[in-house]
This record gives sequence, structure tokens and C-alpha cells, in this order.
Amino acid sequence: QVQLVESGGGLVQPGGSLTLSCEASESIASFTAMGWYRQAPGKDRDLVAVFTNGGWKNYADFVKGRFIISKDNGYNTVYLQMNNLKPEDTAVYYCNAKVSSYYDDYWGQGTQVTVSS
Repeated sequence: QVQLVESGGGLVQPGGSLTLSCEASESIASFTAMGWYRQAPGKDRDLVAVFTNGGWKNYADFVKGRFIISKDNGYNTVYLQMNNLKPEDTAVYYCNAKVSSYYDDYWGQGTQVTVSS
């Protein structure tokens, strides 16, 4: 059972930046995929950014050019650097890991990001 612990959420003004972290309880180097989703009130959970096998990065169109996903295998941690935040980025952000396959799926508890003046 993989444990994922997110941190780094909070309240930020429009145009500001935040960096989220997700630490896994075991090595992430061989994970099938690992990344971030978000869910705003009353909406579906959407993919934000993800690493896939081979180190490919995929971003949702609504964050391209503003968010950067990175990882540190030595610390079993994936990061999401969020820049130029907008009120519509307000959501609970969830870390997700697909360990041995896309069906071997784990979620963190979520961290709230609120963008407001």
C-alpha cells in the first residue's frame, strides 16, 4: 500500500505562486505514472500534470506555461510549481500514483489551494 502525503497548499493572491509537494512512502523511480489532479467544488476531478513512463510530462491545457511538474527520485517526491495563479485555479489538489500499472492507483488526501484577493 503506497502512501502519498501532499503539502504546500494555502491561500495566495492572483498572480502569485505556490509549490506543492507529494512524498511517497516508497521509491517512485519505477512508477508507471505520478502527478497531480484537482477538483473544484461541484466539478469533476481533472488532470493537471503528470509524469509517465520514460519521463514524459503531460500538462492540461489550462496550466501550460504556468505550472511545472518535477520530481526528485532520491526523496520520493513530486512537485508542482504553480505560477501566475488565477482564481479559477482554486481547488483541492490531489497527488496520484499509478504504481505497477494504470489500474494500481493511489491517491493522497488532497491539499487546498485558494486563489483570492
